[in-house]
Amino acid sequence: MGGGLAARAADLRFETRSGELRAASRDDWIELDFPAEPAEPAEPPRGLLEALAVEARFVGRNRFDYLVEVDSEAELRAVAPDMAALRRIGGRGVIVTSRAAGAAYDFVSRFFAPAAGIDEDPVTGSAHCCLGPYWRSRLGRNPLTGYQASARGGVVRVRVAGERVQIGGQAVTVFRTTLTTP
Repeated sequence: MGGGLAARAADLRFETRSGELRAASRDDWIELDFPAEPAEPAEPPRGLLEALAVEARFVGRNRFDYLVEVDSEAELRAVAPDMAALRRIGGRGVIVTSRAAGAAYDFVSRFFAPAAGIDEDPVTGSAHCCLGPYWRSRLGRNPLTGYQASARGGVVRVRVAGERVQIGGQAVTVFRTTLTTP
């Protein structure tokens, strides 16, 4: 096993419980390659829409999360969930999404996972493994640009490639350290 830093142009591969994940530097973006996690239409569980205080255009479910589409970006941004009620829903989290109001983005989203200890995640790559296939089928185009409208927010480029989703973002350094071995 070698040490050190990977070359900027190198593709990095990681073995995880979910299988192989890949990362690559593309211009000023980092692109990650993940399995697609499309949502199938589902009946909303009791309390979900009430916890979000929304009416849904669509409710779906994948193996991790519920997906709820609302009518507008304004409605999505106004969502103030009852986190205690969301904790009782089951599953890892809830993705709320809508078409974007302007031309800069194709869709907007927010991700809530209070049962996992995260009331609202700032920018959620795994949610885009669901959002990519969903919006590609709804809008009929690929690639797509999404905006996760959390307090911090973030732009995510999404490209569906068969059973995989390439997710591009610009990294934000939140912590830096050096690891040493004895």
